[in-house]
Amino acid sequence: MTHRPFNVLFLCTGNSARSILAEGILRKDGAPHFNAFSAGSQPKGSVNPFALKVLESYGYPTDGFRSKTWDEFAVVDAPEMDFIFTVCDDAAGEACPVWLGHPANAHWGIEDPSHVEGTDLDKEAAFVTAFKYMRNRIRAFIALPIASLDRMALTAHLHDIGKMEGASTKAGDSGE
Repeated sequence: MTHRPFNVLFLCTGNSARSILAEGILRKDGAPHFNAFSAGSQPKGSVNPFALKVLESYGYPTDGFRSKTWDEFAVVDAPEMDFIFTVCDDAAGEACPVWLGHPANAHWGIEDPSHVEGTDLDKEAAFVTAFKYMRNRIRAFIALPIASLDRMALTAHLHDIGKMEGASTKAGDSGE
């Protein structure tokens, strides 16, 4: 019996940087077993150009990304999510919509690269760092034997992944 691809939603406040990086990484690295989506509670309306530049520089497709509200995924005809990961501390603390299907969730906070000031090289370096931390998390996630784990064990693994190197430590990250 084959299972449909798992649907994964990455949430952040602005849906312009970290959640976009995560969506891009999982789209490529998780295919064909995972479908990747991203959204924000207060979307900025545009994708940070450094997110797209870094994805492209590492060989990831950059087409079709847009900053969008998580409300798009809380309607009846939206794809049913299997996993939801918050990637910024603010989104983790917000009251999320009620998601159909009771998806597994975890917080995978990473410092916001869009807050880095300085030269374009400084900014790009921050995005590269965020990209690498997120890619490490996603690789650990897609390597999990999901079908053979009970919900409690899966949840524990997902939370452990969120504690990997680069986990944000701010209590009040303002969200990309």
